[in-house]
Amino acid sequence: MRVLVAGASGLIGTALVQHLRESGHDVVRLVRRAPRSAGEVEWDPVAGRLDTRAVAASDAVVDLAGVPVATRPLTAARKREVLVSRVQTAGLLSRTLADLAPRDDAPRVLLQASGIGAYGDRGDTLLDEHEPLGDTFFAGVVHRWEAATAPAEDAGVRVVHLRTGIVLSAHGGAAAPLLLPLRLGVAPRLGSGRQYWSWISLLDEVRAITHLLTADVHGPANLVARADRHGELVQALRTAWHAPLTVPAPAPLLRVALRDFASEVLGSVNADPAALRASGFVPRHATVTDVAQWLRATRRPAP
Repeated sequence: MRVLVAGASGLIGTALVQHLRESGHDVVRLVRRAPRSAGEVEWDPVAGRLDTRAVAASDAVVDLAGVPVATRPLTAARKREVLVSRVQTAGLLSRTLADLAPRDDAPRVLLQASGIGAYGDRGDTLLDEHEPLGDTFFAGVVHRWEAATAPAEDAGVRVVHLRTGIVLSAHGGAAAPLLLPLRLGVAPRLGSGRQYWSWISLLDEVRAITHLLTADVHGPANLVARADRHGELVQALRTAWHAPLTVPAPAPLLRVALRDFASEVLGSVNADPAALRASGFVPRHATVTDVAQWLRATRRPAP
């Protein structure tokens, strides 16, 4: 397949492009600068500028674009950037696909990034894709984000909302604050450790996205391997790293330091990958022990 990827320079996007190419797909990256190769196409979501020919020449579109959430304090201005960057990109791609839909050779698949922040803090409740959205800031973002794909859906494009969980990688992302102290023999626990973390390894994340290019899945799909108590994940990491200590980070301190983002690490989301499982996808890393050992094996050597 020829796959057009937006947001290809982030943690997931970089790994996805590599995985798609290794799997034999032709990948074109949307970039916000002058192209440096034939595998890149310039676009400007803010100005609403996108080369329709590049979209038309593709079999599928994967949109992972959006400003990072955890790299800066979530001030009012940053919250607007988080929302607008996602709605603009999803909306532009969706409208372009809708305009092309009458053509016989138009792309028929849009895999649109989303997140399990959609559900909010739901305690122990098992959450499949039919559960209503929550009322947190991130749930509101997801609502607007997913709604922006309506033009493509209405035009008959198969749209999948990739409600991605906590992506675990040895080279960045949500696992970084947990993995760095492990080198010093310390396993940090965030809050009580009783909250559910719905997680997926970076390898399984890109495998799942690749699988969904052709799987018969529509609408939201929880991209998680499973959900475990945060403390159970920390214990598995501690065992894999042979770390002698677990040090708790108190929830009140995290709420002050992280503000709205604290809900993403302290909130409990017990997401069930029902749609992904029904489509036949099987994760490589299916337990906290599996993923902890993989993280240990793929870590960068200490300088």
